[in-house]
Amino acid sequence: MTRARSSRPRRTRLLAAVLVTALVSGCAGWGGGTDDGGANSINVLMVNNPQMIDLQRLTAANFTKQTGISVNFTVLPENDVRDKISQEFSSQAGQYDVASLSNFEIPIYAKSKWIAPLDSYVQADTVFNQADILKPMTTSLTAEDGKLYGEPFYGESSFLMYRKDVLDSQGITMPAKPTWQQVADIAAQVDGKQPGMAGICLRGQPGWGQIFAPLTTVVNTFGGTWFDQQWNARVDSPEFAQATNFYVDLVRSHGETGAPQAGFTECLNNLVQGNVAMWYDATSAAGSLEAADSPVKGKMGYAAAPVVKTPSSGWLYAWSWSIQQASQRKDNAWKFISWASSKQYEELVGSQLGWSRVPAGKRASTYQNQEYLQEAGAFAEPTRQAIESADPRNPGVQPRPAIGIQFVDIPEFTDLGTQVSQYVSSAIAGQMSVGEALDRGQRLADDVAERYRSREG
Repeated sequence: MTRARSSRPRRTRLLAAVLVTALVSGCAGWGGGTDDGGANSINVLMVNNPQMIDLQRLTAANFTKQTGISVNFTVLPENDVRDKISQEFSSQAGQYDVASLSNFEIPIYAKSKWIAPLDSYVQADTVFNQADILKPMTTSLTAEDGKLYGEPFYGESSFLMYRKDVLDSQGITMPAKPTWQQVADIAAQVDGKQPGMAGICLRGQPGWGQIFAPLTTVVNTFGGTWFDQQWNARVDSPEFAQATNFYVDLVRSHGETGAPQAGFTECLNNLVQGNVAMWYDATSAAGSLEAADSPVKGKMGYAAAPVVKTPSSGWLYAWSWSIQQASQRKDNAWKFISWASSKQYEELVGSQLGWSRVPAGKRASTYQNQEYLQEAGAFAEPTRQAIESADPRNPGVQPRPAIGIQFVDIPEFTDLGTQVSQYVSSAIAGQMSVGEALDRGQRLADDVAERYRSREG
């Protein structure tokens, strides 16, 4: 968790500045507004991802009809919504009762007392069933005070996606739990075996939520960490360097064309179009790979995130709901959250919109639902296993000063990770060595670490 911070005005400016960088790309439409309509009206501020738009469309005819509570949505693109939420919640204006936050922001906001704990609501709710929420999700949304501050709407981890037919043609069997060296060896074996097909796609695009989403998981399993428990920066440590050199060498030797500009979308397109044989990235990508119109539907295999020194290495991400501490309508806000994150809502989406559109990745019961499994059978179990094996409080080989797998849960990480990512991306492009990239990164990380050491001193 984050440590003690300086004065509130500085903290507010900092969060407003750094919480606008995207983890995943948003799409869909704008819309919404707020209403002071009293006890039977709540205001929800949320990202415009497709699953959220589905929720907006289903709310009036279902939640409002059942409860009498009207919901006024403000729906914004991701960068805009993060900025607006940080401004709204830091000022505690109380205009919005509920907001969509990720497991990156929630522990930070809880430390600042901008969002309300949910434990009393969970305990009193006889239908919601917190035990059905996958444990790593609950852990990632629990602050260092031990209280729960968010409920997941949908979540993801990471795993290895590969073309079964391509590996089969070379007599290669992918282990269910491969090591990174095994993956590198397979990438070398299949590279170029089909015209224009590289061995693997790995993100090389700068950004704390782009290249460093997968790369930090590689660092973790190689035994590295951004900071040790005493807030010493470890970016230039042998383990961090070994992991980064491995990643850069793999993508340069057997990776996609244009790797320094390749992010999630580019790698997805490369795999769908047959330009690469493997891809390590978000479990949420599997839905696109197995879509009815996908050229690779039925050709894909899914294996656990590759490891070196740790038993697992997949990341953890969740768009979740939190209640603003200043809200005067917390009870109704909880009713909305408990419906939107419920098993019953998933069944509603499945029956009305199709099971491929269910906001999955949060409940164990989803992965026992036969209707869902008929639609997502190829990747449902690997996804569940990836999420359940994620350990946001202990993702590496050493204790950490803050929660997080593919990120360090401090406000400064968005800027730090993005700056260092630019150097690593330059190393992939051949413009500097990994050693030079990490030396520069170490200086930046040490500036951040010194602030935390001084606060704890």
